[in-house]
Amino acid sequence: MTGVCLWLGEPAPAEPPPGEACRGSDIRITTIVVMADGRLRSSLCTEASLTSDRFVSWAERIRPAWDHGGSGLPVLVHRKLWEWLFIIEALSERGMLQPGRRGLGFGVGNDPLPSLFASLGCEIVATDLDVAQATEAGWVAGGQHAAALADLNRAGLCDPDQFAQRVSFQPVDMNRIPDDLRGFDFTWSACAFEHLGTIERGQEFLLRQMGCLRPGGVAVHTTEFNVSSNRSTVTWGPTVVFRRRDIDWIVRQLRHWGDRIDVDFDTGSSVSDRHVDVPPFTNVHLKTMVSSYVTTSLALVVEKSPDSPPERPIDPWRQARLRGSDAWHGRVGPRWRKVVSRWRTETGR
Repeated sequence: MTGVCLWLGEPAPAEPPPGEACRGSDIRITTIVVMADGRLRSSLCTEASLTSDRFVSWAERIRPAWDHGGSGLPVLVHRKLWEWLFIIEALSERGMLQPGRRGLGFGVGNDPLPSLFASLGCEIVATDLDVAQATEAGWVAGGQHAAALADLNRAGLCDPDQFAQRVSFQPVDMNRIPDDLRGFDFTWSACAFEHLGTIERGQEFLLRQMGCLRPGGVAVHTTEFNVSSNRSTVTWGPTVVFRRRDIDWIVRQLRHWGDRIDVDFDTGSSVSDRHVDVPPFTNVHLKTMVSSYVTTSLALVVEKSPDSPPERPIDPWRQARLRGSDAWHGRVGPRWRKVVSRWRTETGR
């Protein structure tokens, strides 16, 4: 196995022999992170949750979407599959994946979730950037953009006729959510809101998309999380990386409106949890590197307050914060950004 090992909470052991997997002493798999009522709560990607009975069951249900080679494995030890399974289970256990429920997906790309949700009877509005914006951002060339309905049922998880009846597609810029997307039972996205330009833009999306939910609705969104630092990170660019303090800020804002969100930042303790995958990538991909930071996936589950007002005004402080961030990054030219990025990488700031 190539890559490196991340050793959290204990001294690093002696370096393993060349070519061998990273190993630790007395490694045990932790249990899946749940709330007091047994439901999933916001948490980081870990092998324990990925290999839990709940997730393995859903992995089998969507096998055509990920097991293209017919491996027969219960799951792939990969963070993208974990994100899909987490979103599915979090929504299912909250009664969202039932006939007649309305769901709104952001930045769906070619993910299998709209197809699965439609097969369970949900009415889905799937959204992504329009083709011009997605092409400019490189998503089309990378095969990670949905331009039409047919792209969303490639794995055949839903009967074609039912899919056509229950799923619609709408181009949406996540920085500018249309006012007509309202009253949904649930919303979701899989590693999308870290691509909105800045940390502040991603935070603002999380708050504004709550307006798309009916009172009592559920939002489940995954993103990049900085495991190695709560001080410095990638704050702007094509992909930003959220620190714990950035997530804590979101949590405070949501709780101010009475929304329910609890976050567990346990990074896991298994060998796979401690492995940081770098090119050439291996078949263990729960943690990786973005710039100079070790990252993994974080899933956020938010239950909107049943007493929430139809619209939540954006306070002047938040507006000023967002304008200030946009103005600063707008003044920084591409050449200077590269210099700053190189300096941050070399200094770890």
